[in-house]
Amino acid sequence: MPVRTPGTSRAELIADTALGLLAERGMRGLTHRAVDETAGLPQGSTSNQARTRLALLEAAVRRLAEREAQVLTLDEMPDPSGGPDALAHGLALALHRYLTRHRELCVARYELALEATRRPELREFFDAAGQRFRDPLTALVTAGGSNDPARHALSLAAWCDGLMFSCVAGSFHDSLPGLDALRESLRELLRGMLAP
Repeated sequence: MPVRTPGTSRAELIADTALGLLAERGMRGLTHRAVDETAGLPQGSTSNQARTRLALLEAAVRRLAEREAQVLTLDEMPDPSGGPDALAHGLALALHRYLTRHRELCVARYELALEATRRPELREFFDAAGQRFRDPLTALVTAGGSNDPARHALSLAAWCDGLMFSCVAGSFHDSLPGLDALRESLRELLRGMLAP
């Protein structure tokens, strides 16, 4: 569970703890009281920060987007004019980092995504947070020469999401691909999309 470090605000600690609880206990295990206890905060601290369950879920979604942006840093991507191989290398590095060091974020995201299917007010918030990844991905495939950027961005995102789900929660959870395997798979995918 998160530990408060210098520079971490109480709001970040609460949201990080919520994400940890989602990954560890699922949606039912996320309560204001559980966040207080797990974070070592006085009772009522989480309620003061996020009065309702929806507010707590929104705080978790917001923090998830911030943390995923640090892991899946699209601005680290090589210049798309370097072609599919350069893009494959950059995306493979980001995916490998996510899968080897941040699996709990993936589990928390699945919990939040499923909850968003049942709560329209969370769905809107969840989709807005996800837009910060869709737009740069679309820009990357556009710059890489895609003749159908929206469709290719969706295909690439779906492939990455499917791979992460399979390796974190699905039938390949004990078969994590190495960096070279990720790079080769992405190279094959991107060569098909961005072929001249």
